[in-house]
Amino acid sequence: MKRTLSQQKGTYMKAIRLINLATLLSLLLLPGCSHCNRKVDSLYQTSTIDALLVGIYDGSTTFADLKRNGDFGIGTFDALDGEMIALGGAFYQAKADGTVLPVADTAKTPFAVVKFFTPETTLPLAAAPDLTSLMRQLDALLPTPNYFYALKIEGTFPAIKIRSVPAQQKPYPGLAEAASRQTVFQFQEISGTIIGFRTPGFAKGINLPGYHFHFISADRKVGGHLLDCRIETALLSLDKVSELHLALPENSEFSQGNLGQDHGRDLEKAER
Repeated sequence: MKRTLSQQKGTYMKAIRLINLATLLSLLLLPGCSHCNRKVDSLYQTSTIDALLVGIYDGSTTFADLKRNGDFGIGTFDALDGEMIALGGAFYQAKADGTVLPVADTAKTPFAVVKFFTPETTLPLAAAPDLTSLMRQLDALLPTPNYFYALKIEGTFPAIKIRSVPAQQKPYPGLAEAASRQTVFQFQEISGTIIGFRTPGFAKGINLPGYHFHFISADRKVGGHLLDCRIETALLSLDKVSELHLALPENSEFSQGNLGQDHGRDLEKAER
């Protein structure tokens, strides 16, 4: 039976309405799904450690964007203005003058690593006289060195040594030179949390191979990049990660940066 022109037109208009409805629904869902294509249990990193080493310090990612990708992490700020600590969804800026401030969503970072912290293992740590001994102990606890790990260490520490770097002025120096202007703080019998990540050796250039830790006190008044510590009793929470999302800056500094070189010596000076 042949369909009349009127019937064909009606069917066509129904199809158009269905297509428009499907398009509208997809647009409505997009704002709440900025990371729907990735697993929630993954690392999100903006820029690379090599970019930071050669002085690419202009913020490229807002903290509003960063918070959509994790509630736990470390990093720095536009112009290298201090150390970033994210814990329990709260983001802090540990400045070179010793102050610790909450971070505005509009602030920007040139380098940060975050994730939604979901530990698989929690266990007590043995005493460690210094950071080197602590890292050896952690290595012995890892099931394999070939993954990324997020680590949280909570306790009261007999000794903590941390640093922060002041904001830099253009033309920016390399990270090793900037870190030589760091302010170092030392504390005894301080309660707080060491947070950070372990990066496998094959990811050299993307992030610091091995451990990279920051610290924040329980009262949120003290914080910075961890240089050394002593542990008597502490609790480790460990989160193994097998997925990395890397967001590279879209700016001329990164495009023209001297990346891909061997910056190992500068990295040791700057971070260790």
